[in-house]
Amino acid sequence: MLGKRERKTHEGGDPGRQSAWKTKAGKRLFGGLLLLAGLCAAVYGDVQTEAASIHHSPASAPCRPVAIVFGAGYSAQGLSPVLADRVRTAVDLYRAHRVKKLLMTGDNSRRDYNEPEAMRQFAVALGVPERDIVLDYAGFRTYDSLFRARDIFGVRQALLVTQSYHLPRALYTAHRLGIDAEGVAAERRRYAEQSSLDRREVLAVFNAWLQTNITHPHPHFLGRREPIAL
Repeated sequence: MLGKRERKTHEGGDPGRQSAWKTKAGKRLFGGLLLLAGLCAAVYGDVQTEAASIHHSPASAPCRPVAIVFGAGYSAQGLSPVLADRVRTAVDLYRAHRVKKLLMTGDNSRRDYNEPEAMRQFAVALGVPERDIVLDYAGFRTYDSLFRARDIFGVRQALLVTQSYHLPRALYTAHRLGIDAEGVAAERRRYAEQSSLDRREVLAVFNAWLQTNITHPHPHFLGRREPIAL
């Protein structure tokens, strides 16, 4: 007849071995998490080095043929505050003769949602001639916008117009796609959703690093070439 200790060992295995196995598994898990955290930190730091190419006023920006303006949402009430500031900053660049053309890139995946057109109308209302505005209707994400700027619209040099939280990722993507780009920060106020934007950007940075260094996806749509006439 088994004693109490023998029955426990017989039914559940050696408690000492189980404890040792759990300790090793825990160490492996902890080590894996540390490695992942280190990798994410390295990727984020690599992308953030692009901040050196950011200008904080149109007056300090260099001259480039085109300003690429990224979409950021609109509604029946008008452009979102984030997007309105991007378009205003691009218009300031145009007025200061830093760029000759504005490439408005955004989402037009539905008939009832035309982000580039809303951006165009806003810029025209601010005094930019329609002939100097080009629309990209398939800029569904930063990577698509820049890939299409290069392959569809023939952009090789540009100023990227967006907020500071987004510019390092946009510049990193542009440079790895072969576009000679510098950034112009577009924030003109505090945004109510800034903390949410910052959190989303951390994941977006890692995804951009994967896209430009490993997966190299094609945009959702390409189409025929339409080089911007300068």
